[in-house]
Amino acid sequence: MKCTRCQEEILPQDSYDYYGQTLCEDCYIAALQPPKPCDPTAVASATATRKQLGQTGTAGLTPLQQKIYAYIKEKGKVTKEEVASFLNLPPWELERQFAVLRHCELVKATKEGQQIFLTLW
Repeated sequence: MKCTRCQEEILPQDSYDYYGQTLCEDCYIAALQPPKPCDPTAVASATATRKQLGQTGTAGLTPLQQKIYAYIKEKGKVTKEEVASFLNLPPWELERQFAVLRHCELVKATKEGQQIFLTLW
């Protein structure tokens, strides 16, 4: 069987039912507690940890997070839909990755009129 959200193969005993969806443990937890990009405690924790580890810029990021950062850097400002389309990501995965980048104070969202753009910090 496959997780409805991430499409990973899972064993029946390792699946969770969430509003009619069959989810793996990671997706189930993410559905119950979605990432919160504007979380002051998470920002303080992430920036302190990165400072302690001597990480700056994209150091310590996953390859996917580095791709997102590079795309935004190249374009200057982009919508979430543009990033998701370029990297072929489902919206929930982009939200998860954006939260991490936001907590590290590398990427932020800004509103211009009715449009929300992702830009570098």
